[in-house]
Amino acid sequence: MNMHAQPQRTLAETALIDAFGERLSLLPGDGAVMVKRDDAIEAIKHGLPTRRIESWHYTDLRRMLTKVPVFEAAAVAKALEPVLGGSAVLPVLNGVSNAKLPEIEGVTVQRLSEKLTDGSVAPGLDRYGADDAIGALNTAFVADGYFVDIADGTQLEKPIELQNLQAGGQAHVRLLARVGAGAKAIVVERQAGEGSDALVSSVSQLVLDEGAEVTWLIVQEQSDTATHLAQFKAHIGKNAKLTLFVMNAGGKLVRQEVVVRTTGEGADFKLRGINLLAGDTHTDTTMVLDHTVPHTTSTEVMRNVVTGKARGVFQGRINVHQYAQKTNAKMACNTLLLSDDGEFSTKPELEIFADDVVCGHGATVTEIDHNHLFYLMARGIDEKTARGLLVKAFVAEVIEELDDEALVDALEARLDGWFLTHG
Repeated sequence: MNMHAQPQRTLAETALIDAFGERLSLLPGDGAVMVKRDDAIEAIKHGLPTRRIESWHYTDLRRMLTKVPVFEAAAVAKALEPVLGGSAVLPVLNGVSNAKLPEIEGVTVQRLSEKLTDGSVAPGLDRYGADDAIGALNTAFVADGYFVDIADGTQLEKPIELQNLQAGGQAHVRLLARVGAGAKAIVVERQAGEGSDALVSSVSQLVLDEGAEVTWLIVQEQSDTATHLAQFKAHIGKNAKLTLFVMNAGGKLVRQEVVVRTTGEGADFKLRGINLLAGDTHTDTTMVLDHTVPHTTSTEVMRNVVTGKARGVFQGRINVHQYAQKTNAKMACNTLLLSDDGEFSTKPELEIFADDVVCGHGATVTEIDHNHLFYLMARGIDEKTARGLLVKAFVAEVIEELDDEALVDALEARLDGWFLTHG
């Protein structure tokens, strides 16, 4: 008889399982939510994903997550000034939402702890697949966050900034948003912290009703010792438009998943991303996009800058379903390597079951063009400044696609700050 022994658990897996037992009585949730939590920890008990799992091939979480910090009840994080001046700020500080909610015309805001307690969010706690380790981790431990409901027809004059900030230990947050028919909004998701050896999980879920238009920015600037595991999920309705901009500029171990589904004809999705990688860090951006109905469009452009001994990953998978005729989908990933020790792995995928589509993908990896460098230096610019100008131009091209001057200025300011530190 063949016996298949369960692999011995790692220290991190054991710590997560023990932490769940210790915190279960402190976590909000009705019976339905607690069932979801139990299912989630069972998934973790079966082991964190390894490189043998295709979607985690470049990020062996079981090996790379070497330790898990304890929950630090005494840790105090402070809300930050918003990326865009004048934004309505909704902070989650070390996993706890702000008790005082701002009043925004046309917008209803609820603390997620309340929706966990009454069980209304239970259906949304399911994992999106058997390999959804981030969803399982977050479902097991999430205690707070926000639900933002933007009413039909609302045209928000000021952005909303959702801040997930930590000052050490563990923080598990979920941010939910529904944008009503014909509504228009800019939302900034801020992920930052200054605590050492932090473990952060964050799941954002967005639903766009018919004709809604949303620009959603994810600005991730965790400390250089933090583990940041994040997931962004969206359903895009009929004639709705979603522009998602992702900037990864921090963290020791980072995985940002993007899971998007077009659910109505005329839906349009744009992903623009920047990965700024330095030191001895690992950042993985993984996207799964499902075109499920006819006449939908999408474009994805990633720009990556790698220096030091940093390692980066972009996995992009576009699934065009059988009935999704007239799909137009394009994906590109461009990487600038500034160090012989840096690495970047790209894996674009297309799976097409419809026969009347326009789809394509491409990837490039390059170094700084020495002809361009010589051109600038020949005009009196020193080498370091010239290199900085070329790198910034490579990245800023994606930022400038955003059709909002204030957004462009704010993101370029953060870009300048990163280059000042790591350039």
